[in-house]
Amino acid sequence: MLNQIKLFFEQHLALSAPENASEEKLQLATVVLFLEMMNMDDKVEAVEQDIIFSLIHQNFSLSTEQTTSLLALAEQQRKQATDYFQFTSLINKGYSLEQKIGLIESLWKIAFIDGVLDMNEEYLVRKIADLLYVPHTAFIMAKNRIAPANNPA
Repeated sequence: MLNQIKLFFEQHLALSAPENASEEKLQLATVVLFLEMMNMDDKVEAVEQDIIFSLIHQNFSLSTEQTTSLLALAEQQRKQATDYFQFTSLINKGYSLEQKIGLIESLWKIAFIDGVLDMNEEYLVRKIADLLYVPHTAFIMAKNRIAPANNPA
């Protein structure tokens, strides 16, 4: 009898958590980190907003309407968050190492887009890379691929 009840709950819980929901959560977690990077230097510029919009289109193939909705939801989540773990733990479960490195590259793109690498931006990329278990060499190589040639940072 208990096995039948257990089986019933397992089947119904499995049905209520579709694959798309986890993909949407991964997208949301990623965009929250993008927005956090944009806000890290306390100056939100149009070029930063544009690069984030572009990165969302590149990474997730969403329509403009879907991207706008995702950004609004991510901003709400970002403001309510007390730490990054809730987002990085999802990414750790759902992304391969290559995808995590791609995420770190995207964070570097946002950090460098305004032409100035703020120390808080660099700190955030390093912290996120550590939370995602991205090896330090991959972190540095990602920075070197994205950093402008004339930027000493």
